[in-house]
Amino acid sequence: MRTSRPTLTRVSIRAFPAWAPWFFIAPFLTVFCVFTLWPLARSLVLSFQQTYGPGTTEFVGFDNFAFMLQDPLFWKAARNTALFTCGSIFLQLPLALGLALLLNRSGLRGRAFFRLVFFSPSLVGLVFVGILFALVFEKRTGLVNYTLHALIASFDPEFAWLQNYVLTSLILAALWLYIGLNMVYFLAALQSVSRDLVEAASIDGANAWQRFRHIVLPEILPVAGLVFLMSIIGSFQLFELPWVLLNNTSGPDNRGLTLVMYLYQTGFLTGDLGYASAVGWVIALVLAGIALLHRGYMRSRE
Repeated sequence: MRTSRPTLTRVSIRAFPAWAPWFFIAPFLTVFCVFTLWPLARSLVLSFQQTYGPGTTEFVGFDNFAFMLQDPLFWKAARNTALFTCGSIFLQLPLALGLALLLNRSGLRGRAFFRLVFFSPSLVGLVFVGILFALVFEKRTGLVNYTLHALIASFDPEFAWLQNYVLTSLILAALWLYIGLNMVYFLAALQSVSRDLVEAASIDGANAWQRFRHIVLPEILPVAGLVFLMSIIGSFQLFELPWVLLNNTSGPDNRGLTLVMYLYQTGFLTGDLGYASAVGWVIALVLAGIALLHRGYMRSRE
């Protein structure tokens, strides 16, 4: 004797009130509006004002932006930031990719250990790295000068890295800090490359460069583009590393001054939060333009 199946009760979506979705997303909207949307709107208003302390403001229109374009200190900060960005892209990323290709070889012994060694510097903070490299680049007693003087007797142990080659010191410190992190991104991308295609190309007579150019590089291009964009954004936001490395200054003759340091000095040391907001919006617009160009290029590649 067959028993009838129990009927399943379907709950209609219409049974929920119209305000139910808004109730569930209300916590996120509240936090987003209070801590993101309102500060952005407030900073946009501030960028058209000049402030004299926390309670006195004066509307100046586009004068902040006009003064910025005429300020030699702003252009020096922009130049230093651009040079550091080029160092991060053209030195850091190729070396990170080279390490990833080397440590991706299946026959390499201890590759897991070497991956950990190269990645471990990214686990420490920027302040720690700044303090560490301030000691490394110290005159006479610093590791760099001591080692170079031991290898090359004619090298002056009193060579002042942090006075004569500020940007070089910053690029080397950032290289030690971020090369392992970028290596991990490239390693993850290399894991998705088909070994069958690489072996087939090798059988057809393609050398190592041809296999990398025509098979490996197109496969890892999306990840490489992401790392490229992250490096640019991180370079334009550089602040803690030079600030600590140069002992809370911008270095001699402002050689270590970056755009965010310039923003900090004008906003929090000088007290003109309106001008600092204008600088911040210029940085944001430049990064947004770079992100749009990057997106357009990646879409054209697809």
